Amino acid sequence: MNAKFGKLFLIPTTLGQNEPLEVLPISVKKIVEGLDFFIVENEKSARRFIKKIAPRKSQPSLRIFVLDKYTTEFESKSFIDPCFKGINVGLLSEAGVPAIADPGANIVMLAHQKKVAVVPLVGPSSIILAMMGSGLNGQNFAFNGYLPIDKTERKQKIKGLEKHSKQEDQSQIFIETPYRNQKLFEELKNVLTPATYLCVAADLTLPSEYIKTMTVKEWKNENADLHKRPCIFIFHKY
Repeated sequence: MNAKFGKLFLIPTTLGQNEPLEVLPISVKKIVEGLDFFIVENEKSARRFIKKIAPRKSQPSLRIFVLDKYTTEFESKSFIDPCFKGINVGLLSEAGVPAIADPGANIVMLAHQKKVAVVPLVGPSSIILAMMGSGLNGQNFAFNGYLPIDKTERKQKIKGLEKHSKQEDQSQIFIETPYRNQKLFEELKNVLTPATYLCVAADLTLPSEYIKTMTVKEWKNENADLHKRPCIFIFHKY
């Protein structure tokens, strides 16, 4: 790494509307206070977070680079240019930690390629928190992102992951768009075999936090309201 370059700080945020310092260490606050350049997914929510965690920071002085689905690869390659002038840049997550089920991995890889030091900061990851709280195999697990939208393909994918879980003794983690959570939950109860363990983890770190692991057979007698709640699903077939 080039000692004269600035660093790329990977800045976590909260998973909901709780106060930042309830779930983030003071070190994150100190780093944010010292930065003026940020790469973010949504400028409005990023400014809101920065104001919350560093209220004395001048908002007009902030330089915000937006990294979303409309950002071209050509545009994003310039986002770490301040680092080449010795200026630190923050990659700020929309929720949780950057580059994990969140945009930013390409920026991190670019930093490595350009010999810019990457500094990940401690913060809440819904995937890791759910895995920690599940009681399932924390030694061997896989994050699969989103399942297919097509019903037939989704059913096949669930069955395939369940078979793989049994063969490899591997817990399978995935997410869904919050308004589809309830439908997916019902589908999992119908598609997975009765003895498969299913963990549902919603609203992690929030007052309404819900984490429960049971067999699919047991889940069929359980009602869980997951509609529009950020949720992680994990299953394991032993």
